[in-house]
Amino acid sequence: MSPPRTQALAEGALGRALLHIERGNLAAARPLLAEAVVGGVSTGSNASLFHGAPALEFVLGRAGYADRTVQAAVDHVVAARLAAARRRRESARLPMLAEFDLIRGLTGLGALLLTRAGSPPPLLQEVLAHLVTLAVPAETDARVLPGWWSPDSPGHQEIAGGHANNGVAHGIAGPLALLSLAARRGILVEGQLEAIETFATWLEEFGASYWITLDHLLAAEPQQAPPLRPSWCYGDLGIARTLQLAALALDDDARRQKAEELAIAALTDSARLDRVTDASLCHGWAGLLTVTTAIAADSSTPDRFTDPIWQTRQRLAGGIADLPKPGFLEGRAGAVLALEGSNMTGWTRALLIH
Repeated sequence: MSPPRTQALAEGALGRALLHIERGNLAAARPLLAEAVVGGVSTGSNASLFHGAPALEFVLGRAGYADRTVQAAVDHVVAARLAAARRRRESARLPMLAEFDLIRGLTGLGALLLTRAGSPPPLLQEVLAHLVTLAVPAETDARVLPGWWSPDSPGHQEIAGGHANNGVAHGIAGPLALLSLAARRGILVEGQLEAIETFATWLEEFGASYWITLDHLLAAEPQQAPPLRPSWCYGDLGIARTLQLAALALDDDARRQKAEELAIAALTDSARLDRVTDASLCHGWAGLLTVTTAIAADSSTPDRFTDPIWQTRQRLAGGIADLPKPGFLEGRAGAVLALEGSNMTGWTRALLIH
């Protein structure tokens, strides 16, 4: 039996419910929540922040509701994922993206645990401790590689020798954002600040590419990345916000300024902006607007972002109607959330923006 698609935070009923919850319209959200759980709630290997019980907990939490049964199911999911990650480390294998990324892995589950009220749950500290281990280099085939080097690919293409993924959605920028956000709240585990430094230094050097392959690493000269779409999921805007969060966690003003310059460069580069082709949160104007607004709010010179924010908002407003999907991550609900600009419920925590 295939899992209920309504439980997908990205495009299912749960994602659409977020818009109504942010607007305070719980009457409109309830039928969507009921639709999401009518086929049961997934706690299997596909459960993640963006699917199943963890997605349900996140959305209920935006409405201020903590369901202990759902939370217990999520704790079971997190414990199982941590156990699998420990077995992988003990076998000295490289991690698959789904082990640690935001969309499917432990970073997303950690982001959810970080939203829980009260004292940080012990499982959150275990997740942070696992993400810290990714900063330890891996040795394979007589090569020393980043600890998050993955043998699988971010899409359907095959990448010979694996790759180091840089994106927020599927790469090391996601763990960096979570570790930084937790540190800013005073939630620290051994080696966390050092891991933040390691991941940030890597992204400052290689973050202009969506991912790095063996060819990149073995090249005699640094390879110049072509102009790429500056989206939230992959690209300079998502990377810039992550590096800004790292700088704030490390109290490194020079690094913060460098991250903000990266954002300004992307927002004023027509070659990169021309690659943005829709209004979605994931890779479109909604994501750019939400990320840029957050960067400006944490900047000591927010006025520099006023004009880019206005222009991005105009492009977003003009493109929402063209989105064919109704949902959160790639559809109209997420785009409207970004355009309305409210974050009273903390819905942007699903994207590790705040």
